[in-house]
Amino acid sequence: MVGPVHTAQRAPAGALSSPADAPNAPAGAQLILTVTRACNLRCAYCPTAKDGWPSLTVDDARRAVALFAERYGGGDIKLFGGEPLLVPEVVRAAMDEARARPEIRRVYLSTNGLGLDADWIAYVRGHEKAILTLSLDGRPEDHRALRRALPGVADSYAHVVSLLPELTRLPRLVVTQTIAPKTAARAADNFRHLRELGFWRFNFLPGYYVPWRDEQLTALSESFVAIANDIRNSWERGERLYVRNLFTRAPTPFFNTGLVVDADRTIHPSNVGLSGSLEELLDQTQVGTLDDPPTPEALAERAAAVNALLEARLPERVWASTMAADLALTRFCEALYPAYFAQRERRARRRTAAGGAR
Repeated sequence: MVGPVHTAQRAPAGALSSPADAPNAPAGAQLILTVTRACNLRCAYCPTAKDGWPSLTVDDARRAVALFAERYGGGDIKLFGGEPLLVPEVVRAAMDEARARPEIRRVYLSTNGLGLDADWIAYVRGHEKAILTLSLDGRPEDHRALRRALPGVADSYAHVVSLLPELTRLPRLVVTQTIAPKTAARAADNFRHLRELGFWRFNFLPGYYVPWRDEQLTALSESFVAIANDIRNSWERGERLYVRNLFTRAPTPFFNTGLVVDADRTIHPSNVGLSGSLEELLDQTQVGTLDDPPTPEALAERAAAVNALLEARLPERVWASTMAADLALTRFCEALYPAYFAQRERRARRRTAAGGAR
């Protein structure tokens, strides 16, 4: 799982900052910890190379968080895999270290949900910096078709649904709905199903680095229009509905940019090398290790070259499809901004009126 796989989420230039942003943290600063590449699912759209890699240790995780806070000034942390909860002790070590560091604003834990239980949900609820990002793609038939379990592994949809009472009470839970080419025409129905389950905080992730046919891209755009209409109508009714994409901007579609610590302790400016088809870029993106970390300037310089490396490496059709899917997501965000500001103003007026009444 790449994140929020998460992070392909992409708003246009000049997008809003999250209201939760801490004012003193460096803009856009983030630590991407690939705690493991191992995963118990084989999702149809996931490019991550999963086999033959080590996992970070508890000491590695603590050291990476300390490095991020002390050398780079801190910011947000994103815990990715693979499936992070396959190494729960490493995840908890990173989250505990982040809680103790005032330089860390938020910790995003991205998961397919199979490792969650009542104890983990209670831990996340009690962690004031934690945001749980849960991958759930919609109706069970589409979710299961896309997120295939390894032999002997439980059904992730059924497991998540069994935890709904606890999950829907979490104050900081975001559902990532991935929209693959073959489910693009049903994306709005899948979104409505997720809302029926009780979820109200969303991140939308079209399939990246896979070929899209023209009719599938048309279906994606039409589904985003339908989803945007649903969201606007909900806001007009005063319902709570959060769309993370409105508050995020990524320089590279799908992949994350920042201080990236891979599962083998190497440091990169982007996690593009997670993809099995892009592993050859790892030598070109590596800029240090946990034992020999780069300066912030060296990290930024290497980050500036990532998109050119991707465009040169990927087949033209795949790159064009990625740009087209990303454009559909950007237009979705742009279409929602006026309604977002309008509902925010309505809420402010209600708060003012309620205060005056007291």
